[in-house]
This record gives sequence, C-alpha cells and structure tokens, in this order.
Amino acid sequence: MSAAAPAARHSPGHLYLQVLAGIILGGIIGYVRPDFGVKLKPLGDGFIALIKMLISPVIFCTVVLGIAGAGDIRKVGRVGGKALLYFEVVSGFALAIGVLIVNLLRPGAGFHVNPATLDASAVSAYATAAEHQTLVEFMLGVIPRTFLDAFTGSGNLLQVLLLSLLFGHAMMHLGSTGRAVHEVVEAASRVFFGIMNTIMRLAPIGAGGAMAFTIGRYGVDALKPLAALIGSFYLSCAIFVLVILGAVAWFAGFNIVRFLLYIRNELLLVLGTSSSEAALVPLMDKLERLGCSKSVVGLVVPSGYSFNLDGTNIYLTMAAIFVAQALDIDLTWTQQITLLGVASFTGNGASGVTGAGFITLAATLAVVPSVPVAGLALILGIDRFMSEARALTNIIGNGVATVVISRWEGELDRAALARELGSAGSSDGAV
Repeated sequence: MSAAAPAARHSPGHLYLQVLAGIILGGIIGYVRPDFGVKLKPLGDGFIALIKMLISPVIFCTVVLGIAGAGDIRKVGRVGGKALLYFEVVSGFALAIGVLIVNLLRPGAGFHVNPATLDASAVSAYATAAEHQTLVEFMLGVIPRTFLDAFTGSGNLLQVLLLSLLFGHAMMHLGSTGRAVHEVVEAASRVFFGIMNTIMRLAPIGAGGAMAFTIGRYGVDALKPLAALIGSFYLSCAIFVLVILGAVAWFAGFNIVRFLLYIRNELLLVLGTSSSEAALVPLMDKLERLGCSKSVVGLVVPSGYSFNLDGTNIYLTMAAIFVAQALDIDLTWTQQITLLGVASFTGNGASGVTGAGFITLAATLAVVPSVPVAGLALILGIDRFMSEARALTNIIGNGVATVVISRWEGELDRAALARELGSAGSSDGAV
C-alpha cells in the first residue's frame, strides 16, 4: 500500500454518480445544441492536460519507491520479464478475436467502394507518420535526450520508466545518502497524489465537456452508415474482457465483473474522455489498495500502456480487414495472419504519438499492398466513437495484468483483494 495512497482517495460513490451525470449531461448538450457542445471541448482537453501533467512524476516516484522496497534489481528484471510474457500471450488472444469476429460478421461486406473514389489526402498524414515507426527508432525513442526531457518532452512513459529504473537502482547503493533521497521521493509522492486528488474533483466537468464535443462534432447520425463495424468492434471488446480476461481473472482468483465494478470510476473517466491516460494514476492507486505491491504496480502499469494494448490490437485487425471487405478485396488467410503478426508489433511503435490508433493502422495495412492505405478514409469519421472501446479495453487489460503479475510474484495481499472486491459487488460467489 502506498504511503501516498490515502491522500489520493475520493468518495467513490459520489464521484461515480457525478461523472456519470456529467457524461449524460454532456451527451444531451452535444445532441440538442451541437454548436455549443463543440465549444465545450476545452473543458475535456484541460482536464486531460491536468492529468497528463502529473503522470510522469507520479510514475517516477512510484517506480523508484517500488525498486527501493524490492531491494533487489534482479526482482525488477524478473517482474518485467513476466509482464512482457503475459502481454504477448494475452495480446495474441486479442488479435485473434478481432480476426475471428470480423470474418464471421463481415461488417464491410456490401459496401462495394470503388478505390478510385477514396480521398487519400484525408489519411496522408497518418500514412506518412507510419513510415517512421520503425523498430530501431522505437528503441532509440526510449532514451530521452536529457534527464528532464523525459518529463517535458514527448510524454513517452517508457522514457520515464527507464530513468526510474536507473535512479532507483543507484539509490539502493548509496547507503545513508540513498535513504535520505528515499525520504524526499516519498514526500514528493504524497504531494503528487494530493494534487491528483484535487484534480479528480474536476472529473465530471472534464468528462462532460469531452462527451459534449464528441456528440456535437460528429453527431449520432455519423454512427449509422458504419454501425455494423462499430457494433462488431464493441462486441469483440466485450467478448475479450468477459471471456478471455474473465478466464484469466478466474485463474488468478478473482471475479472480472467485481473488478469492473471496483474500477468503475476510472472506466467512466475513460468513457467520457476517450483517453486511458486520464485514469492511469487513479488506477495505480486503486491497484495498490487492491493488494498489489507498489513495485509491481509501478512496473506493470506504465509498461502496459505501451506493450499491453488489447483494445488497440482488436481494432487494428478488425479495421484493416473491414477496409478490405468494403473494397471487395478478398484477403487470404496467409495475408490475414501476416496482418495479425505485424499488428502485434506496430501497436508498440506508435506509443505516445498523437493519433496513434490511425498511425498504427496505416503501418499495419501497408503490409498488404493490394489494400490501399487510402481506404482508411472510410472509418476516419467514426474513429472517435471506437476510441472509447479501445481505451476501456486497454485500461481493463492493464488492471487485470497487474493483479495477475502480483500474484505470480507472490506479492498479492489476498485479504485486501477479497475486502476491496467484496465491497464493490455482491457478497455471493467467488471474490
């Protein structure tokens, strides 16, 4: 349990209802007064900016304190290795579900779009950005130009994680000096979590403003032409969460539905803002209260935001194959498996990049020359509505992963798990 965690608590029931009310009110405003709803965009942008302002320092403090608590750098490597193995296996299931559902339901069939009518300029920026997402550039991008650049630069969480690992490792070997630095970092952690607690009071306003903009800017009518794709995608995400993650949770000793109830505040934040980063810090606090060790939370959650993007993986495969179906291009199973394999890597390459979903999709589609990248213009208008499901699935996947890795490491407080999840759901059944 983080020493800073108590300062980060808010009233779960009240915040849940307030955020829900904000989302509903924002949706109504966007529908009834779309022009006014669009003008509320700064409310959502401002709230997300406030959250992002604290993500880097909070992760830095959490990881450094976690390493100090672990007392062994080998443990850090072991946890990281287990996390990456888990990410790869579960992400494979996510990709497979996307391929399976899009082939069974065929949401793109019947569109019969002529490739000559596509507006290539609409997606040219994403295609250009995708060309630069190479593995080498991704690896070099993990290294910040300066120490402070990791906190003030691109917002790449892997840069912060790298510095945290080096800082924590060095601090452990400084004796009394290291203990003094530890006290400073711990005090700073309390301050940052206290600031986050204050910012979270603005969550209903931020989520409401973001939802008002989404509905006002794109309108509910934008959903109708591509409702089959949206419905198929949401169905795939639901199946993945309830079946795949549900099975993983069952093996780990907890109930996925109760876990979803436990993090409902964070899920509502993500739903309203379409950004999983908006709930990153509150999720870390919740996971520590759930019984996960600080060191595991500090390592798994930040790395999961780059390597454990289950919702994005489902989206990549479904959207790519949907475009092919809409253009009446029959992809062989070999081509689809190739897409699946490439998607498992391209999602990592665009971590922290604006428009990452479309950039990674363009990079994935590039491996099948018969499908023009310009076909992405077909789904550009509804991408915002699909981003909610992507972000929700991503944050749920990272939360489950943290609990699983904590148990794998033997650092899960089962009593705290039972107590917290028991209070989130009914008293019947397994925890």
